Amino acid sequence: MYLLDTNVVFEFRKAAAGRGDINVAAWARVAPRDQLYISIITILELDIGVLRKQRRDPIQASIYREWLISHVFPIFQDRILMIDLAVVQAAAPLHVPDPRPDRDAFIAATAIVHNLTVVTRNIRYFKNTGVRLLNPWET
Repeated sequence: MYLLDTNVVFEFRKAAAGRGDINVAAWARVAPRDQLYISIITILELDIGVLRKQRRDPIQASIYREWLISHVFPIFQDRILMIDLAVVQAAAPLHVPDPRPDRDAFIAATAIVHNLTVVTRNIRYFKNTGVRLLNPWET
């Protein structure tokens, strides 16, 4: 089972429009849908992205917002993993001895608690966390 990082979810959007990376699109075609999860942190990051886009390009931001509401929420409605006490307790040690960004720590901790593989392009952000990693951009 897999925990999709934000960059993967957004790449799925690009792939659906025929503009995505061919390796990610190929992986998405064979990945079992019922085994794909996202963290509530991914929702946060996507929402932040929409709000940032709103400042520069309101029309494109409304397209992204519609995609988030009409595609991401329904597709993952039962597979959005929350931050709970177990995730918080798994995230804390990921900051010691070297602090890391909170969002990455929460995604890694969510994967640890739920025994998931993190699917991301940003492998370096999750190194030394103990999670299994998959980069679908690589063949």
